[in-house]
Amino acid sequence: MNTPHVVILGAGFGGLNAARQLAKVPVRITLIDRQNYHLFQPLLYQVAIARLLPSEIAYPLRTIYRRQKNLTFQMGEVTGINFDQRYVKLDGSIIAYDYLIIAVGAETNFFGMQAIQENGFQLKDIQSAIQTRNHLLKMFEQASREADPEKRRSLLTFVVVGGGPTGVETGGALAELISQVMVKDYPSLDLNEARVVLLEANDHLITAYPHELRHATFDLLYRKRVDILLNARLADYKGEVVTLKDDRQIPAHTLIWTAGVKAAEVVESLNVERASAGRVKVEPTLQLPGYPEVLVIGDAAFLPDENGQPLPMLSTVAIQQGNHAAQNIRRMIDGRQLKPFHYKDPGLLATIGHNAAVARIWGVSFSGFIAWLIWVFLHIYRLIGFRNRLLMFVNWTWDYLFRENQVRLISKE
Repeated sequence: MNTPHVVILGAGFGGLNAARQLAKVPVRITLIDRQNYHLFQPLLYQVAIARLLPSEIAYPLRTIYRRQKNLTFQMGEVTGINFDQRYVKLDGSIIAYDYLIIAVGAETNFFGMQAIQENGFQLKDIQSAIQTRNHLLKMFEQASREADPEKRRSLLTFVVVGGGPTGVETGGALAELISQVMVKDYPSLDLNEARVVLLEANDHLITAYPHELRHATFDLLYRKRVDILLNARLADYKGEVVTLKDDRQIPAHTLIWTAGVKAAEVVESLNVERASAGRVKVEPTLQLPGYPEVLVIGDAAFLPDENGQPLPMLSTVAIQQGNHAAQNIRRMIDGRQLKPFHYKDPGLLATIGHNAAVARIWGVSFSGFIAWLIWVFLHIYRLIGFRNRLLMFVNWTWDYLFRENQVRLISKE
């Protein structure tokens, strides 16, 4: 009973790695998540464009930690945290802790635009990705029997909002789905009418990337016939017409929102100081101010880097912070001084489709086939489970050789 109890909220990249780092530490761990699996979120868009199955990017948590004897997993929804009395509310029950790691991740930020949230699609979890996939496939089915040319063009117009990594990857993948796969499935349908539109509110794509990679991304998307509209701010969308702030309108039955994220909903209920995107301000050691036994990591944490800029909401940040939080908990248990967190940037990667990606590694920027190969092998390596890695390798190889997606199924949601 004297063994310290560590509670970890969230089994994303941060929580997953924190739990692993504590495997040989004399603590009891309770890992809590609303789902019973770890999800590789960066590849959700490939589920949405019917390139991968959900089971290929998710892995059961109880299987991951089957051999970790000091960990117990509980599936449930956290409804509150009492920092003063050190307990977590979970679906009506209470779990006390000695140390708490908050790694609850992020959710889609629609910036208060209710119409977009109700009529658009997002890529934040398996359910939303499957819903998007079903909708995309239904658009082609409806277009194949639509006699009105204007209505058919609107059915075949796909608008992606947000020019960040997820937006450019989704736009490029959609364009390839049309030009390489759907042309074979719908030989009687003139898919020259199909249009992929990428909207970005700024004057360039992938803002966080160097200048040369922004231009390379623009060129790669242009070659894939993606219409890129810069300085284009979304005003409204009711399901059939996309309206921009400058009153331009785009008839479209599909809008995929990738333009923003914010800290998960449970963070909003906490009486703590927050910064942009609702993220919790933390100390350099990742501790919550006033509560040294609580550490906040990943997308939920706001921490400036050496240049005063907030660390990005990326999986690489969450992974490193998960490892660091576990190490600092061990230091607290041993009575040693805690160390501040310093992010080691592993580089930047984004894929625009077959043989097309942009990368910056070790200070060198490049694009094309080599960048794409690095992206492929890095993502396969970071997947959980040998089975998923093997399936991913086989499916991507098949897709690369034959330009043939395997999972174009309209299923129940």
